[in-house]
Amino acid sequence: MTPPLPLVELTQAGVSIWLDDLDRQRITSGELASLISASEVRGVTTNPTIFAKALSGSTSAYADQLRELAAAGSDVDGAVRALTTTDVRDACDVFRPLWESSYGIDGRVSIEVDPRLARDTDATILQARLLHGVVDRPNVLIKIPATQEGLPAITEVIGSGISVNVTLIFSIERYAEVIDAWLAGLELAQARGHDVATIDSVASFFVSRMDSAVDSRLDAIGTPEAAALHARAGLASARLAWGVFQDALAQPRWAALKAAGARPQRPLWASTGVKDPALPPTLYVMGLVVQGCVNTMPEGTLRACARDGGFSGDTVSNTQVASQAVWDALEGLGISAHDVCQHLEDEGVQKFEVSWQELLDSVSAALQDARLT
Repeated sequence: MTPPLPLVELTQAGVSIWLDDLDRQRITSGELASLISASEVRGVTTNPTIFAKALSGSTSAYADQLRELAAAGSDVDGAVRALTTTDVRDACDVFRPLWESSYGIDGRVSIEVDPRLARDTDATILQARLLHGVVDRPNVLIKIPATQEGLPAITEVIGSGISVNVTLIFSIERYAEVIDAWLAGLELAQARGHDVATIDSVASFFVSRMDSAVDSRLDAIGTPEAAALHARAGLASARLAWGVFQDALAQPRWAALKAAGARPQRPLWASTGVKDPALPPTLYVMGLVVQGCVNTMPEGTLRACARDGGFSGDTVSNTQVASQAVWDALEGLGISAHDVCQHLEDEGVQKFEVSWQELLDSVSAALQDARLT
């Protein structure tokens, strides 16, 4: 089956389309493999919310493994780790041919460390290594949140030769720190004798959540000037982040690592499903087209792109001045980028902790049911 033209256009423009969703039914039914061949999907990202939804929405798909875990006396944390790593391992196998044909760039599947560890550097490092070993696939990415405590963990985990997806990035300043942590990790890996050509990384910059937070503040201001800035902060922030990325690749520090075979830490546009139904569903995809990025999107957004199109080429290059003007105007209205981004980071960690607890509760109940049958 030939993929829809808009999805082909995105791929040809250098955008790697990843699916922000995973459950066991997608894997076992062949749907995930079909998305690769028919919808240009080149990777998968997961998070605690996605796993909580998968386990609560299709318990039957996990019934056999839950019975096995119950019979073995597994506790709930061990069961959650077994269930989620099984899905990620199997998805890695589905993507393995693409990973090989793209020379390790695409065909990646992400799994996140326990979000309750987001403020604990040492525990994050230990679990990242554990997850990497349990999944035991070369195309897995371990997700580490870009909290202040996550930054040294990113360096250490990459320095251990493990590929990392840095998640929950909102501010330009924090993104610059993430880039520094990634470079330091590659330098550490090189010093320890790892082949840096085998270490991949992406940096997940969240987009639609930025608009949700800023637009609520604009609505509270209620002036025509505020209304004119509605739904502009997310794209502006992502485009400014691209400028930071380009500046980093122009530095001698990166040139030395590149000469050793290292690959760039690609910016990944995350949270690209629109939160405001009044906005075009493809806004955060077609508005962030540039060679060398990743866009991870929910299935609804993927289908909207295939259906509605709207591809108009590169929409990121040469947008730095206009994007900075958006934030200058927002700051002029009293909307602080620092305050918004800190709120979003704290909220993001909290939401994932809530989802993780829901996942634990769901699995605990399922284990109990399995023990009674």
